[in-house]
Amino acid sequence: MFHVKRRRRMLCYAPMALSRIIAIANQKGGVGKTTTTINLGASLAAADLRVLLVDLDPQGNCTSGLGMDKNTLQASTYHVLTEGADPLSAICSTDLDSLDLLPSNRELTGATVELLGVKRREFRLALALEPLHERYDFILIDCPPTLGILTLNALVAADSLLIPIQCEYFALEGLSDLMDTLGRVQQSLNPKLCIEGVLLTMYDERLNLSAQIRQSVRGHLGDQVFQIIIPRNVRLAESPSFGKPILLYAVRSKGADSYLQLAREILAKMAPLEEKLPYATHSIGVIS
Repeated sequence: MFHVKRRRRMLCYAPMALSRIIAIANQKGGVGKTTTTINLGASLAAADLRVLLVDLDPQGNCTSGLGMDKNTLQASTYHVLTEGADPLSAICSTDLDSLDLLPSNRELTGATVELLGVKRREFRLALALEPLHERYDFILIDCPPTLGILTLNALVAADSLLIPIQCEYFALEGLSDLMDTLGRVQQSLNPKLCIEGVLLTMYDERLNLSAQIRQSVRGHLGDQVFQIIIPRNVRLAESPSFGKPILLYAVRSKGADSYLQLAREILAKMAPLEEKLPYATHSIGVIS
């Protein structure tokens, strides 16, 4: 069994007074939303930051990808959104001390219907997360591959939007719809919402197509695109089947390194509250 061994902090950041909430969304499926939610969350947690993952997808892949049985949940995001349940009653711990999960399963499908007649239904998640702002440094929301009421709840609750884009043909397909939704949310529901960044995923350096997609996306979106690119990586694809983030499954893999670099890039954009040390000064070890 592999473990992340924290010998020193990755970055010297003090806990934030209020959490930063990042929605990870793209209505296209299979672009790496859940993989990014799990592994970015784990990378931030390995930096001794307190992280909550919110599984807002009825498929519950974020939940099962962290080793939890989504069919035996006593409480979940469904109960939080539709019944006003205390999110603390549903939050589960994970194998990383600083990483928690608000889980989901197929029950959440019912919320899309049950919330239709509810007043201010777009604010249900935002209100539920309010008591958790001082408990966590980061809250990452794994959105479903739609632009329905669940994703809208995530965008209303979030400070920023992270958009994974797969490095394959039709990469930009549907992005304009997401940007239109972002604009409408900013205008009427959440004026503080901004773009955290666009993340290129499943990049295969052997393929000319991947390089062409990278150039095309950077040409369209410029500095909104993260510098780090997530490679297509066998270990990264395997880790969910073992119920582990890549840091606990294959810490020396390219996939693990890429998500650590993504965490670094996000933290570097934020004003440090303490002296910032070079990312490489933290050593992540593997013990068996």
